Amino acid sequence: MFNADRAREWANLHEKALDALARLPVRAVISSRPVLSGSRLVNEAFALVDGRYEFLHQKHYFPAENGWQEQAWFETEREGFEVADVAGVSVGVLLCTELMFTEKARWLGKLGADLIAVPRATGTDHRYWRTAATMAAIVSGSYVVSSNRIGQHDAASPRFGGGGIIVDSDGNEIGMTTREVPAIRVDLDKTLSSASKARYPVYVRTTETDAPGSRKTSPAVQMEHLAVDPTIG
Repeated sequence: MFNADRAREWANLHEKALDALARLPVRAVISSRPVLSGSRLVNEAFALVDGRYEFLHQKHYFPAENGWQEQAWFETEREGFEVADVAGVSVGVLLCTELMFTEKARWLGKLGADLIAVPRATGTDHRYWRTAATMAAIVSGSYVVSSNRIGQHDAASPRFGGGGIIVDSDGNEIGMTTREVPAIRVDLDKTLSSASKARYPVYVRTTETDAPGSRKTSPAVQMEHLAVDPTIG
C-alpha cells in the first residue's frame, strides 16, 4: 500500500544523489528517479549533461506483483516516448517494463533515436531482458543500453540481479556487465544506426499508427560517449 511518508523520503534521497551523479567524470549521465507528484510518485528519466538536469521521460507501464507493486505507488503526469539530444546523441528512454513492448522501441527508432536507454530494476533471471533488448534494437535500428540495480535491501525485498546489457543497432549483443566486469565502454557508431534503420525490419511500413497517442508514423529520421546509470528502473 502507498505510504506518503516513505515516498517522500525515497524521493528526497534520490534528489540528494543528483550531485554525486553530476560529479562523475563523464559528459552525460542518463538515469531515473522517483519524484513526488499529486498523490503518488512518478518514475522520471533524466539526463545530467555537464551537470545540467534535462527531463527525458516518465514511466507509463507499471507491474503489480510481489516486490514490484508499482501500480499502487506510481502514476504518470506527462506524455512520453519522445527523443532528445543528449550530448550530440539522439536518445529515447524505455523504463524497465516498457522494454517489453516492442512497439515503443519501434516508435523511438522512427523518431531517429541512435540510442534507447533502459534503466531497470529487475531480478536475477536475465532471459526476458536480454531477449527484449535484442528485439528492441532489431525493430528500432537503435543501440539499446540497459543497466540494472544489484543487491538486496533485506530478506523481504527483491534481489536485484545486475547484468547491464549493450546491444548494437542490428540486434547483436556486444556486452554484458558482471560482478567481475561492472562497467563496459562502447563506442556508439551513428553511421551504423542510420544504416540499420534502412534495413529489415525497420524499413517496413505499416498501415496503422505506431505511435503513442495515435500519431502517424512520419517523422524524419535524423541521424556521437554516454554513461547510463539507472537508480530505480
